[in-house]
Amino acid sequence: MDKVLVILNPSARSAKGKRAAQAIRDLSQRVEVVESHSFEEARKLAADAAARACPVVVAAGGDGTVNAVIAGLAGTATVLGVFPTGTMNLFARELGLPMGDIEGCWRVIDAGHSKEVDLFEAGDGIFVQIAGVGFDAQVIEETSWERKRKFGPLSYFMSALSVAGGKAPKLRVLPEGGEALEGAFVLIGNGSLYGPAFRVFRDAANDDGMLEVLVFAKQRHIDIIRYLSGISLGKVEKMKDVTYVRTSALRVECDKPVPVEVDGELSGTTPVEFKPAAQRLRVLVPESGESV
Repeated sequence: MDKVLVILNPSARSAKGKRAAQAIRDLSQRVEVVESHSFEEARKLAADAAARACPVVVAAGGDGTVNAVIAGLAGTATVLGVFPTGTMNLFARELGLPMGDIEGCWRVIDAGHSKEVDLFEAGDGIFVQIAGVGFDAQVIEETSWERKRKFGPLSYFMSALSVAGGKAPKLRVLPEGGEALEGAFVLIGNGSLYGPAFRVFRDAANDDGMLEVLVFAKQRHIDIIRYLSGISLGKVEKMKDVTYVRTSALRVECDKPVPVEVDGELSGTTPVEFKPAAQRLRVLVPESGESV
């Protein structure tokens, strides 16, 4: 049987990470675990495996680790598997993988059922789940690894409180084939989930070639609280100072550099163009999911 390469997030230095790493190694003699220590190293490990025609490469970590591995697999025939052992794990949740169940995820990988999902480019980066310009990228900038280790998903909320209220940039959002929009920050979904697994982009599907875009007008503390309330109630796109558009591509500009994030990782600054990648990605999913 073919070996299954698992690229492990360096958060294995934490006690939780070390336990997850050992649990993955104990799954099967087919599993070969390689630890990465940076985005670029994880990307290169995945790309090298694809160049050797490895049929499957597995990302073990959160959305950032998945993003790094996808960057190495994009445009190849290698299929992605996921062990969601990171802080967030939105993409794994989107796929319906069993959370907190490494053995269950291994059964998904071993069964070999797959589907194709869309990939989108964002400047020099690539993403499969979520992207953002402005506020949420600033929150990621403010959230240290130590804070994530100590507080988990709550660490992002803590950072959001410190970022909210700062002077908002004036973003210009140019959807393909649509009218120009202006706002303080932008969220862009290929999948439906964002934050602590809120279904923010209610009509999103990661295999329809389209992006769901939310443009928020303000970022004062009171506005962020209102937006979070709208998100939790599933009504954010109906708020009067939030604009929703659906598009296959868009450009975001500003008169000063504003940070951009893709799948929870920082990826440059504005101006930035979001557009479909040349090829889609095959990913292993539970048998009940759509297969190809």
